Amino acid sequence: MFLRTVPENLTVKPDRPRNFGSCRGRFRGPHEPTTYLATAAGHLPYFGAASQWCPSCIGPAAETSMADTIFGKIIAGQIPCHKVYEDDRVLAFLDINPLTRGHTLVIPKEPAETLDKLSDDSAAALGRVLPRICRAVIAATGVSQYNVLENNGAGAHQAVLHVHFHIIPKPNADEGLGIVWPPRSLDPKDASLLVKSIMDALQKTP
Repeated sequence: MFLRTVPENLTVKPDRPRNFGSCRGRFRGPHEPTTYLATAAGHLPYFGAASQWCPSCIGPAAETSMADTIFGKIIAGQIPCHKVYEDDRVLAFLDINPLTRGHTLVIPKEPAETLDKLSDDSAAALGRVLPRICRAVIAATGVSQYNVLENNGAGAHQAVLHVHFHIIPKPNADEGLGIVWPPRSLDPKDASLLVKSIMDALQKTP
């Protein structure tokens, strides 16, 4: 996930950071945060309410801390959110740094960092409710095209280490999620090896 929810109880330090250099995350080229936010992981760079956290600048230690202090506290009710749905296993709320109007986060209450670590019960609960929330977002925004995004691992742009799905309305070519997708050709020999390896792993994986 590129986006971070910013808890209201964090204090803002006015100092500007130095020597941030060129970012390898979502931000392209040199940039500086507008403030530091004081957290248990230290003072983290924040790029303003209309912007986003930078996973490359923040680093893995901060990601873990932010997952614990933000999503965990939102689930526990210790940090407020704009809740749109809740049941015994799932919570959904508006992203406070939306890419477009109606951008919604859907998370399991189970504290799994990545999708492969999520239990079958929580996965089934997410699968049951995701289409329903998508239909609700479409009805509320009037936008029928959208992306559902779920990232796993910092190298795959996951910025909060707690499973979460983005529902991102795509009203036009300029707004919403932008994707660069350089396709490659599938080698037939490698495809056969992959099919066998994945099927074997499915037999062994609970």
